[in-house]
Amino acid sequence: QVQLVESGGGLVQPGGSLRLSCAASGTIFSINAMAWYRQAPGKQRELVATITNNGTINYADSVKGRFTISRRGAKTMYLQMNSLKPEDTAVYYCNADMWVRGTTTFADYWGQGTQVTVSS
Repeated sequence: QVQLVESGGGLVQPGGSLRLSCAASGTIFSINAMAWYRQAPGKQRELVATITNNGTINYADSVKGRFTISRRGAKTMYLQMNSLKPEDTAVYYCNADMWVRGTTTFADYWGQGTQVTVSS
């Protein structure tokens, strides 16, 4: 069974930092782009940052200069979040475009999400 598992969320004060991790497991033949999304209460899910398997990176304007996305190998992704603001409060989701056993093409997979709360 293929899974994406996030970890590292929690409660942090404004100006603080957190590092989120996402680990892919299962029989995975290939992973193209990976991404972090977030969804705040009452709002639509939004793209935070993406990283392709050749290292191309993009960020939402709201997090540029504060967040850093990275990958370690093919199956692990991180999001270093610095200078956190209350408006960063959301459930953060890991997303990956993967080709897995039992399928014939790449498809989108999602993690279960990890809560990040920025509050004093």
